[in-house]
Amino acid sequence: PMYFFLSNLSLADIGVISTMVTNMIVNIQTHNELISYEGCLTQMSLFLIFICMDYMLLTVMAYDRFVAICHPLHYPVIMNPHLCGFSILVLFLLSLLDSQLHNLMILQITNFKNVEISTFLCDPSLLLNLSCTDTYSNNIDKYFLVAVYGLFPISGILFSYYKNMSSLVRIPSLGGKYKAFSTCGSHLAGVCLFLGTGTAVYLGSAVSHSPRKHAVDSVMYTVVTPMLNPFIYSLGNRDIKRALRRLQRLTV
Repeated sequence: PMYFFLSNLSLADIGVISTMVTNMIVNIQTHNELISYEGCLTQMSLFLIFICMDYMLLTVMAYDRFVAICHPLHYPVIMNPHLCGFSILVLFLLSLLDSQLHNLMILQITNFKNVEISTFLCDPSLLLNLSCTDTYSNNIDKYFLVAVYGLFPISGILFSYYKNMSSLVRIPSLGGKYKAFSTCGSHLAGVCLFLGTGTAVYLGSAVSHSPRKHAVDSVMYTVVTPMLNPFIYSLGNRDIKRALRRLQRLTV
C-alpha cells in the first residue's frame, strides 16, 4: 500500500510541476508574461486539484504508517486493495470539489481586465485581493475551506504520529525502534517539507507584502518541494541505496 500511495503522490507532484513550469517555460521563451482569463482559471483549477491531492495523500500515508506500526499484524487486512483504491477516489473527488468551490468564488467577484499579479501562479488569494467589490463573504468561505481542508488533515497527521511515537517508546530493543522509525522517517520529512513551505507562502504573504519574497516562497512550495519528494522517499529504500553504492563503485 505504501508504494501504491507513493505512485499516486508522484503523479500529483508531476501534475503540480507541469501546471506551473510549462507556463513559465513558455513565458521565458516567448518573452510574454500574459495569461488569458480562461487560462488563469484553468491553471488555478489544476493547481488546486493536484496540490490538494498531494496534501491529503500525505494524510492517508500517515494513517498507513499508523496501521503499520501500531497494528502490524492487522496491516494486510486493514490496508487492503479495495480500501486503498477507494481512498484515492475519495481524495480525488474532494480535491475536485475544493478546486471548483474556489473557481466559483473567483467567477462571482472578478470583474477586472488587464491586471498584474506579482507571481507566476494564479493564486486564488491574490485574485480575491484584486477584486473591487466587497469580498467579505468570499473570505469567510475561503477560511472555511482552509479550516476543513487544512486543519483536519494536519490533526490526523499529528494524531497518527503521536500514536506512532507512543508505540515506538514501548519497543524494547534499539534495533526494533530504528526499524520501526525508518518506515515513517521519509514520510515525516516529506510532511515537514510540504507544510513548512506551504506555511511560509500563506503566512508570509499575510505578514509581508513583498512580491519578490512571495514569488520565491511560491517557487519553493510549488516546484522545489515536489522535485525533492522522489529523493526523500527513494533514499530510504535499501534497493536504491544498494544501486547507488554499485554506481559509486563503478564511477570510482
